Amino acid sequence: MKIVFDCERMKYPFTGLFEYCHKLGIALSTKGKPDNEVILYLQQKDQYYFDKDLTFINQKSLHKVIFPSFNKEIKLWHTAHQTSWYVPPAGRKVVRVLTVHDLNFVYEEESESKRRKKLKKHQQTLDKADHIIAISEFTKQDILKHLKVDKPITVIYNGCDFEVYPDFDNPVYRPQKHFIFAIGTVIPKKNFHTLPCLLAGNDLELVISGKENSDYVKEILDEAKKQGVETRVHITGPITKEDKYWYYKNCTAFAFPSLAEGFGIPVIEAMNFGKPVFLSTRTSLPEIGGEHAYYFENFNREYMQNVFAKGMEHYLSTNPADKITAHARKFTWEKCAEAHWQLYHSLTGEI
Repeated sequence: MKIVFDCERMKYPFTGLFEYCHKLGIALSTKGKPDNEVILYLQQKDQYYFDKDLTFINQKSLHKVIFPSFNKEIKLWHTAHQTSWYVPPAGRKVVRVLTVHDLNFVYEEESESKRRKKLKKHQQTLDKADHIIAISEFTKQDILKHLKVDKPITVIYNGCDFEVYPDFDNPVYRPQKHFIFAIGTVIPKKNFHTLPCLLAGNDLELVISGKENSDYVKEILDEAKKQGVETRVHITGPITKEDKYWYYKNCTAFAFPSLAEGFGIPVIEAMNFGKPVFLSTRTSLPEIGGEHAYYFENFNREYMQNVFAKGMEHYLSTNPADKITAHARKFTWEKCAEAHWQLYHSLTGEI
């Protein structure tokens, strides 16, 4: 069976959607052999991320208006993001699958008119699909709550097969002390400005990595200055895979106080190293971290400091690293790809 997997969002590097498309695209192509073939839809400039022997359809902006022709042997087109413009029109004889990652905007501080506009766009995309995939049970419930859905929804968790670089020892910034690590696009919904308070009363540093929003970076640094810890807060900007490996491997703890997540891959990445992870209780994070994480129920400074101190005390006294790692290894791209292929076959009736 031939299917198309839409990797168009790989045009945005250093993002979770880039990693999702890249990792799942590779896993689908590997898991599908020898009886199934994945055709990848993305810009020609980004195709070098994949094996050159794979088959591609070159994505172009014109396809928003005139959808590309494709092989009649293709039975299914999987659109990888809920706001994509690239969904085959109803006249094409192909099963249309859509992945919804989150409805995070409903939790953000936006006007009601902006929320309605975004919900309208999401609804239009969902209406074109024959089947929906949600990346967490939380996302599924959000879809059912905020949108009109008259088609099946299947939950398939993301994977995580973290790449290791054991010989790498030259990070973009080398902390001088033990440190807390955080990673993600540095924007307000990630809530990173709440983290400098965790440096009070100790000698830790805080390293935050990811694509930056300059206004929000200033807010984080201003908060660090209020706490008197500005010299111990370091925002690196985007980092390489080698840097990311080094920071996960060497950090004392990982913190991810995000206000809105459809899944939260960095959580599983940190857990792969057996690290103590400190999360917010918002959206999908308790579902992903489970009983193996520590949680901030609110962002009061003293409360967060108390949660962090007690969490570290518990971690050091119980040594749960093996259990944390075992939990993380439940989430693999191989399992994710296998679940997708099972769904594809059930939708097309082909074995």
